[in-house]
Amino acid sequence: MKNKLLITILLCAFVTTAATAQQTGEFWLGADISGTTELEARGVKLYNNNGEIRENTALMKELGLNAVRLRVWVNPRGGFSNMHDVLEMAKRARYYDMAIMIDFHYSDWWADPGKQPIPAAWQYFKYDEMKYALAEHTRETLQLLKSNGIDVKWVQVGNETTHGFLWPTGRAEENMEQYAGLTDAGYQAVKSVYPDAVCIVHLDGGCDAARYDFIFDGLRKYGARWDMIGLSVYPYWDMDAGLTKSEDETLSKAIDNINRIQQKYGCETMIVETGVLVREPAKGKAFLKKLIGATRQQTNGKCRGVFYWAPELEGHYPLGAFQNHRPTEIMDAFSEAAVSENK
Repeated sequence: MKNKLLITILLCAFVTTAATAQQTGEFWLGADISGTTELEARGVKLYNNNGEIRENTALMKELGLNAVRLRVWVNPRGGFSNMHDVLEMAKRARYYDMAIMIDFHYSDWWADPGKQPIPAAWQYFKYDEMKYALAEHTRETLQLLKSNGIDVKWVQVGNETTHGFLWPTGRAEENMEQYAGLTDAGYQAVKSVYPDAVCIVHLDGGCDAARYDFIFDGLRKYGARWDMIGLSVYPYWDMDAGLTKSEDETLSKAIDNINRIQQKYGCETMIVETGVLVREPAKGKAFLKKLIGATRQQTNGKCRGVFYWAPELEGHYPLGAFQNHRPTEIMDAFSEAAVSENK
C-alpha cells in the first residue's frame, strides 16, 4: 500500500512538472520590438495603461509576453538593428527572462517579399563569396551574443523569404538552388554557435498554401535544412492582396495551412508576425484572441506561438497596437492568453 501511495505521489509530481514546463516553455507570446532604441533616440516615451513610463521590453513583459524578436541588419545607416544594437536589446530581454528570436534580414535595411537587397559591402560578390559572407555575418553576430551570456532560442535565416533573398543571386524563382545553398549556409552558421537553437525559414501570406509548397519543396530538393517554418498572418495584407475576403477566411486558411505544412514537411511552426488595424482595437483584439486560441488548440500542439510585429509603432504604419504611446486593448489578447496559459 505504501509503495502504491509513493508511486502515485511521484506520478502526480511528474505530471505537474510536465504541465508546468508545457505552460511556460512550449507556447510563446511575443513581439518584434526591434525599433525600440530608435524610438528612444528620437525621445519617444512609452507608457503602460496606468500612465506610468515604461521601457518597451519591460512593458511587453508587463503585458504578459514571454518572448521578443529582434532583427539584424548588416551595415544599417545610423546603426540601429546592427549586431551591437541587437546585443543591447537582447540584454534587456535577458534581464526580464524573455526568450529571444533573432531575425537575420541579410540586408542593410528592410527585407521583405517585395525587396531583398544585397548589403552594399556584398554587392559585387559571386555566389560562393556571398555564401561565405552570409555565414560569417551570422556567426559573428551570434558569437557576440553568446560571448555576452545571451541565450538565443530561435534564429530566422532570412525575413519573409517568399521569393528567396539576396536578389538576384538568391531569388527563388530564378536561382532556387542558390537560395537553398545560402539558406543552408545560414543554418550551418547558426548551429556552429548555438547548436540547440531552432532555425526558422519565414514566409509571408500564411493563408496561401502554394507559396509554402514552392519554397519548401525547392529547399528540400536542393538539400537545405531548417527546423521550423515561420509564418506571417496579416488579415489586412491578405485581403489587400486578394488572397482572402475576410479576417475569418485568413484565420481558417492559415490554420489549415499550418496543419498541412507540419504534416508535409515534418516540422513545427510559429506565427512570427501578425498585426491588426490599430484604428479598430476591439475588432483587432477579437481576431488576435481567435488566432492565439486556434494556434494553441487546433494544431496538435505543434504551432509554438504568436508574435506581434512592432506593436509600439505609430503613425504611418496602420497595424501597430499602441495609441498615444500606450497599448490599446489589442494587447489585452496577449495579457489574457498569458493568464490562461499560467492557470
